[in-house]
Amino acid sequence: MKMHFCIPVSQQRPDALGGRYTLYSVYLDGFLFCRVRYSQLHRWNEQLRRVFGDCLPPFPPKYYLAMTTSMANERRDQLERYLQNVTVDPNMLRSDVFVDFLKLVQLDTFSITTKKASLDIFLPNGRSIQVEILTSDTAERVLEVVSHKTGLCRELLGYFGLFLIQFSKEGKFSVMKKLADFELPYVSLRSSEVENCKVGLRKWYLDPSLDSMLMDCRAAVNLIYMQAIQDIQKEWAKPTQAQRQKLEALQREDNQTKFLELSQEVRHYGYVQLDPCTCDYPEPGCGAVLSVGNNEISCCVTLPDNQTRDIIFQMNRVKCWQVTFLGTLLDMDGAQQTLNQNLELRFQYSEESRWQWFVIYTRQAFLLSSCLKKMISEKMVKLAAENPEMIEVPEQGRSKKYHVQQSQKDYSSFLPRTSKIMIAEVDCVLGTIEEEGL
Repeated sequence: MKMHFCIPVSQQRPDALGGRYTLYSVYLDGFLFCRVRYSQLHRWNEQLRRVFGDCLPPFPPKYYLAMTTSMANERRDQLERYLQNVTVDPNMLRSDVFVDFLKLVQLDTFSITTKKASLDIFLPNGRSIQVEILTSDTAERVLEVVSHKTGLCRELLGYFGLFLIQFSKEGKFSVMKKLADFELPYVSLRSSEVENCKVGLRKWYLDPSLDSMLMDCRAAVNLIYMQAIQDIQKEWAKPTQAQRQKLEALQREDNQTKFLELSQEVRHYGYVQLDPCTCDYPEPGCGAVLSVGNNEISCCVTLPDNQTRDIIFQMNRVKCWQVTFLGTLLDMDGAQQTLNQNLELRFQYSEESRWQWFVIYTRQAFLLSSCLKKMISEKMVKLAAENPEMIEVPEQGRSKKYHVQQSQKDYSSFLPRTSKIMIAEVDCVLGTIEEEGL
């Protein structure tokens, strides 16, 4: 799927010859990723085109005369779409020319040089392990180092991810974002404006039944066991009293396998829970706590009379969604490094044979969108396994289409300095979910 790249702001800078150039602030999943010039992106596009040919998305043309304000805004929008579209091809994401450029601009933006460093990776049990890395190591590389230190089987690395997690003094924590494979964890942590933010290791799948794929690796079982305990302690997973007593007995026996088997029956086991937020359903301004997993969005809504109501949205009835940045960013130096304020995610849902929009206001809107995409991709893989004659099962990164019956689209939209809302579409068209959009 397309990644949540956006360029909501740019700055004018003087150059060495007395002229001026534009510096674009590129955000990924709501966090400042890098600042780049058009000329840097243009050279990068030419390098990519030499490797991948004409399969790249169109790149904004050069202008040899001074640009008007509307032309500058159009170029910014085109560069934003280019970054979103160029991340669709998994082969491109893994290529050296793709990764090396993004590594360089991340380091340059935050004035960090390549050197040896220690990085603490926090585990679900609250402890941390320290790994020796380079500041220029990607999340994919750091995860490999962590797997070597923990004994996690390399073939299972795809079931885990590195996350930016905010810890509070009360012992609570908030998952802010999953680090993309090409992100530099050391740089992302150093550049984050989020207080008490750390890099954490967590499983990255939302279908609880996928636990079964990890049971032959002792280190993997240990990790998901720790996370299951943590999720129950933090009330992300909600066992009944009887289930809790059985789980506590199994924990005392350190019977991890039986503990995880019973956890499969626990409400919201394996879900990601968001911080308290607000929504517009069943009426505007209602407080809500969202848990996302197992092909559903589970909302515990607090009504104006302080009564609570549980509402379940099934993913197979979600047609599309979009993330919108409702705030403004100043066109100046030192632009804010997160877009976690004034974010909303709205999704179109089929209810009683009609489509209706539901709106959620949360600083974790990008994380929520990533979770929705993750559930769709897991569902597609499961459908492919169950119906190989109906769904084209690609060798990873090669096939271009999956044939499914439902229609689902993912949008990321932002309110730029102009009054219009820009919508960057991730294509999942009617009747066919295209890999270009996943």
